[in-house]
Amino acid sequence: MLKTSTPCHSHDHHNECIAQALELAEEVCAQRGVRLTPLRKRVLELVWQSHQPLGAYDILEMLSREDDRRAAPPTVYRGLDFLLENGLIHRLASLNAYIGCSHPEVAHEGYFMICQQCNNAYELAQHTAIDAAIAQEALLMGFAVQTQTVEILGVCAECRASA
Repeated sequence: MLKTSTPCHSHDHHNECIAQALELAEEVCAQRGVRLTPLRKRVLELVWQSHQPLGAYDILEMLSREDDRRAAPPTVYRGLDFLLENGLIHRLASLNAYIGCSHPEVAHEGYFMICQQCNNAYELAQHTAIDAAIAQEALLMGFAVQTQTVEILGVCAECRASA
């Protein structure tokens, strides 16, 4: 299981996080009986290259550079849709971008701290008090929650220290 992201710019992200994410994705897909095709796997790998969320067109550009040919937008969106549906990534609505999921083996809602200076995003562990508060308010309003993602914008400790 991947550790919840922590605000650390200096860890060996490329080797450690990507390898763990891909290994866990293979396990999750095998358990669910779905196929992690080479393209889906590559899109997931690109999403996990850093803690910075990536837009679909950023991923499209990277794939096009790698293949020396223009990748089609629907191809990237189908890959992202698959990864979203299987809980391998999250979509950050405020940024219209995607970030790897730290624990895809468990269905959950997303809670993120997003640094407005370095653009890193960190997934937080589930928080039952937040879940309960949202459920209670929804119940009072007669609102049926379908999905919930909490995005908290601010400045991370490392950026604050370097300011």
